[in-house]
Amino acid sequence: MNFNLKIWRQKNAHEPGKLVDYRIEGIEEDASFLEMLDILNEQLVRKGEDPVAVDRGCESLGPVSFDHDCREGICGACSLYIDGRAHGPDDQVTTCQLFMRHFKNEATITVEPWKSAAFPVIKDLVVDRGAFDKILQAGGFISVRTGSAQDANNLLIPHDKAEESMDAAACVGCGACVATCKNGSAMLFVAARVSSLALLPQGRPEAARRARAMVAKMDELGFGNCTNTRACEMECPKGISVEHIARLNREFLAAKFGE
Repeated sequence: MNFNLKIWRQKNAHEPGKLVDYRIEGIEEDASFLEMLDILNEQLVRKGEDPVAVDRGCESLGPVSFDHDCREGICGACSLYIDGRAHGPDDQVTTCQLFMRHFKNEATITVEPWKSAAFPVIKDLVVDRGAFDKILQAGGFISVRTGSAQDANNLLIPHDKAEESMDAAACVGCGACVATCKNGSAMLFVAARVSSLALLPQGRPEAARRARAMVAKMDELGFGNCTNTRACEMECPKGISVEHIARLNREFLAAKFGE
């Protein structure tokens, strides 16, 4: 399969970027999207666009920088905006789980980084999602004594609550919800983290403080407000429901009225 690529190239967050055209041929239909980018970078290096030479002032743009880690859909690092959709045209998959058979031969594919003020570009397709880490540091945890784990049946939890908590905990923190939302809201991410703990007895003692702290940190970092367009739910690679946003709102209001 052959493709025409339009890839966003940007040196850093302080310099303007642009879309650069590339031609790539002979891609297997069973290759993943990241494997296709690997092949492109290998071709660029063979043409002399060495990353070391670029760092030393060469005029070449060098290989395309993109983020990845597990390549199994569990780390959330491979965050790319492909043809106007977060993670590409397939549903409930991350970019590393997207295969080239989902594109037509000779198609033109536009690849961009996440577009959000809270996620500044580091280079090319790599963005800084450290804002999510700061939100988690504000309250996405429980305070417990260290030591050996309790027996599995020591705390009785209803099956439906445990399942719902696990559904929320499936969030990989990729940022697709923020990139897709017209307001740049992180409500689905925060809601998933709050909901996964609020549904379990271990998370109840700190529920009020957690909801207040995480929402306050989200606002402080410049994320937008939720206006219930549900675009985040449609593009979430883990299919996390906006019902968790409703739970976050309930937790937040209960915490405010309980002050």
